[in-house]
Amino acid sequence: MSIPLELLAFAGVLALGQFSPGPDMLLLTRTALRDGARNGVVMAWGIATGLSLHAALAIGGMAVVFERVAWLRDGMRWVAAGYLAWLGYRMIVEWFVHVYSGARYDELKPTTSKSAFVQGLLCNLLNPKVVVFLAAVVAPFLAGDRPAWWPWALWAIIVFEGLTLWALWALVLQIKSIREGYRRAGPWITLGFGLVLLGLAVMLLVR
Repeated sequence: MSIPLELLAFAGVLALGQFSPGPDMLLLTRTALRDGARNGVVMAWGIATGLSLHAALAIGGMAVVFERVAWLRDGMRWVAAGYLAWLGYRMIVEWFVHVYSGARYDELKPTTSKSAFVQGLLCNLLNPKVVVFLAAVVAPFLAGDRPAWWPWALWAIIVFEGLTLWALWALVLQIKSIREGYRRAGPWITLGFGLVLLGLAVMLLVR
């Protein structure tokens, strides 16, 4: 297979993993729907920043060490589960405030751009499964005789594709019909997202 086709195949595998259900996609979807395109794109930058570190670890071989050092892996799982549980709790509280206070949902205080970036960064950075997934995807593409720039190309594809596709997703969610549907069902979507995040937190601990 030629180098361009290999890089294209690598990008395709990454895209499939990126759009599988997970904390990053869930949090980004909710933020883009609730707070608009700007905060959605800013959160995409935060996620991609965390992804840049995970990609470096995966390509550099540190993912193997991370997977084998049980206390480090387990510690990260507990921290990630705690963070996801906190995000889920906040969403459920937001739903409760709306339902029982009578406040209009579109008047609730939006997430700031700084907070959106930090939330995206921590959501990705604290998830120990990201580096393990990337290591599994990268390994076959590092095998064999490769030019010196090859690992850098894989790293750049991971970060650039992550940022671009997540940012585009945030923009797609601004389509008028989608936004109108969210305004009608926003509180219940937020409640659902909060419960799913709590479920993901539990799954991190029981696996």
